[in-house]
Amino acid sequence: MSNTITLNDGNFENEVIKSDVPVIVDFWAAWCGPCRMIAPVLDELAETYAGKVKIGKVNVDENRELAGRYRVMSIPTILMIKDGEVVNQQVGAMGKDQLASAIDGLL
Repeated sequence: MSNTITLNDGNFENEVIKSDVPVIVDFWAAWCGPCRMIAPVLDELAETYAGKVKIGKVNVDENRELAGRYRVMSIPTILMIKDGEVVNQQVGAMGKDQLASAIDGLL
């Protein structure tokens, strides 16, 4: 079972902007190969960092407004949001160590 949160226009404000812990937001699509490659890594990190950070996924095909708001031009795009503000943005697939290091930088 996945530990990641499915994010959309309806829950983004409460789950991300108002979150009391940092949130990693993965903008992805089902047709994106690199997105599918990092999905299990994000699930694993969501378990590792449970209670410290949230990891959520935004399907860009279903949530075009959110993708536009954050100027997502390529996927996967990973935003790191702390206190409602984007503090880091990564475009493209990353390895587990690189993602974990970026998450550690938020804590």
